[in-house]
Amino acid sequence: MLDVCLLGSGGMMPLPYRWLTALMARFNGSSLLIDCGEGTQVAIKEKGWSFKPIDVICFTHYHGDHISGLPGLLLTMGNADRTEPLTLIGPKGLERVVNALRVIAPELPFELKFIEVTEPEATFEMKGYRLKAFRVNHNVVCYGYTLEIDRAGKFDLERAIAQDIPKQYWKHLQKGETIEVDGRVFTPDMVLGAPRKGIKLTYCTDTRPTNSIVENAVNSDLFICEGMYGEKDKAAKAKEYKHMTFYEAAELAKDANVKELWLTHYSPSLTRPEEYMGDVCAIFANAKPGKDGMSVELDFPEN
Repeated sequence: MLDVCLLGSGGMMPLPYRWLTALMARFNGSSLLIDCGEGTQVAIKEKGWSFKPIDVICFTHYHGDHISGLPGLLLTMGNADRTEPLTLIGPKGLERVVNALRVIAPELPFELKFIEVTEPEATFEMKGYRLKAFRVNHNVVCYGYTLEIDRAGKFDLERAIAQDIPKQYWKHLQKGETIEVDGRVFTPDMVLGAPRKGIKLTYCTDTRPTNSIVENAVNSDLFICEGMYGEKDKAAKAKEYKHMTFYEAAELAKDANVKELWLTHYSPSLTRPEEYMGDVCAIFANAKPGKDGMSVELDFPEN
């Protein structure tokens, strides 16, 4: 099961009723944070979640509304006696940007590990899930992210017995381990059926619509996407500043055949996003206006 929380849904500046951009996902005792706008640590506290399990922080890009909350978060994690390393992932320049911000957070009791993404796409296996960064189209280098949790096929008891595989190795094979004993090699494919549908989350913001978004979001269980503007007369402004409208996000969701769309990263001038959802849902029916603290548990399908 993957717990997902949209911590902040605002763009450009924090508002009394809307924190800046941040998303948090929890899986198997580990937490992943994507973006860390001003107020992110307060949003985490308001949600009642913990800083301690955060193992990975990803950044889409380095505009202030996506990274300005990092120094405070790092200090809070340090004050909570964290000693485990923290992995940071982002576009080229990550280490330079973070070290500049750390002028006000110079001493931390844990190591920072930097992974800078320089190619159009990059994939990482970590903490039991697969994380992929993909380039989008903003006025600075910017990436979207997908998080996928694979699910192995069902255990086939009859095949295990027919191949005379000792029972004590079954659970190891189910976990994907290969066993070699007494000259025999037992592999997971000997006892497992075809892989079953896993869990997929896609997140992107600060971009124009791109083919890379559709290609990477395809069949996502949840697609969280920028909708900077709901007002139709701001389509030209969205193009000029390389952002998206609600309706462009809905078209991407439809083209990618996702299960559910949450809009986020609203303009400060957009006070009531729900007023525009009628036209959005006419394009993609299962669309929702994101709001701070909005969360969901994504689980494997029953079949």
